Amino acid sequence: MVYGEFFHRTTRGEEVVKLNVGGFKQSIDQSTLLRFPHTRLGKLLKCHSEEAILELCDDYNVTDKEYYFDRNPSLFRYVLNFYYTGKLHVMEELCVFSFCQEIEYWGINELFIDSCCSNKYQERKDTISDKEWDQKSDLRSLDSSTEASSVFEKELEKFDTQLFGDFKRKIWIRLENPAYSLSAKIFAVSSLSVVLTSIVAMCIHSMPEFQQFDANEKEIEDPVLEVLEVICIAWFTTEFVIRFAVAPCQKKFWTNPMNIIDFVSVIPFYATLVVVTKDEESEGIENMGKVVQILRLMRIFRILKLARHSVGLRSLGATLRHSYHEVGLLLLFLSVGIAIFSVLVYSVEKDETVSELNSIPICWWWATISMTTVGYGDTHPITLLGKLLGSLCILCGILVVALPITIIFNKFSKYYQKQKAIYVGECNEEEIDRHNELPYYNIRDIYAKKMHSFISSLSSVGIIAGDEDSTDASSIQENENVCNPTSLEHSKLN
Repeated sequence: MVYGEFFHRTTRGEEVVKLNVGGFKQSIDQSTLLRFPHTRLGKLLKCHSEEAILELCDDYNVTDKEYYFDRNPSLFRYVLNFYYTGKLHVMEELCVFSFCQEIEYWGINELFIDSCCSNKYQERKDTISDKEWDQKSDLRSLDSSTEASSVFEKELEKFDTQLFGDFKRKIWIRLENPAYSLSAKIFAVSSLSVVLTSIVAMCIHSMPEFQQFDANEKEIEDPVLEVLEVICIAWFTTEFVIRFAVAPCQKKFWTNPMNIIDFVSVIPFYATLVVVTKDEESEGIENMGKVVQILRLMRIFRILKLARHSVGLRSLGATLRHSYHEVGLLLLFLSVGIAIFSVLVYSVEKDETVSELNSIPICWWWATISMTTVGYGDTHPITLLGKLLGSLCILCGILVVALPITIIFNKFSKYYQKQKAIYVGECNEEEIDRHNELPYYNIRDIYAKKMHSFISSLSSVGIIAGDEDSTDASSIQENENVCNPTSLEHSKLN
């Protein structure tokens, strides 16, 4: 006789399964359990060995033929009700995730939850998931702040082995942390002002009122703007050289994106000087004016220097760097929509002589500005069917753009909170360091030392016995009462 048959193949009058769940005993028909063969109790009836049975339950009593489970007995009543009715109800007293773990243990899917409990169950589950996400985000922000602080401390330790390390450390801290001191804040504000001045000067230079030409109709620089440009470049160059000179590690200096932006922002000016010099020496070089214009336009990269002083811009860069999947998904959706609607509009508008949508590349342009809801109006369909397709293209564009944007915005919010946490952590550390630098005096210890010296002086002149061990607390108390507070204060000062 097979071992499994000894357990399960009983007579017809004994086709009852005895269950003991945390002390709650219940007998249930095998036919009821076999209604759901994929659950734990349903699989238990198919076991043919003791090892297989003990894999599904905690213990088995061969004599009483009773299966024991060390689980929550209160929730097991809901499990029994599921086997009888086929509907699972949620236990309100139990945590949502504990309930989810319990039904997962019994092999019951969440899809069996009855409609009267499913909505509330999902709402509670989503609420707890959001709270856990916020807590994990806060922990990540705290960990990031701690990690950034530890990296900052390691960078400071490198100055100990360098020549003029203390001097370099003071300058580097003031350059990297504007909240360190008043001088650091003044430098940060000055650097930001120079960046904004350079951007404004570049915009003014593009205005026709400030453009000047020589006798050969060649554009020349405005003297005032040229001086302003030289001053800004001198500031940027000096700042970059100082940052490079006091950096704790020159190799790591070039891995910082902010330093690369500083380098790129000053290169166009010096490249323009080189090109203009060669243009004057060699007149045979063609299109040199266009090269100069392109180099001057590259000065727009200076606006990226604002990221050094803006938490929002740094958060935007981190968001784009970590959201390339969502950005790629957005571009994919737009590309598919543009390809579909451009071909559809071309097939509708190609026979119209008045319509400008007479080629697929032009229809691509129309579909792009329509799906992104820009709508320049330079090209548009003129037929009724083309206008209907245009309306549908705009509606699809709104939906396609809105779907990934929510994910990107949530990531931006998280990274912004993280950057703010790092900034606040650095400020708090500086405040703690400043408080630690303050002198510490224990008034009680000072008072005890002065009293000890005072009593010793009294004992030396014979007022109190010379043996210090014979001096009791009452005598000390009497001497304290006799002493004049003014004289005691003078003795402390001495």
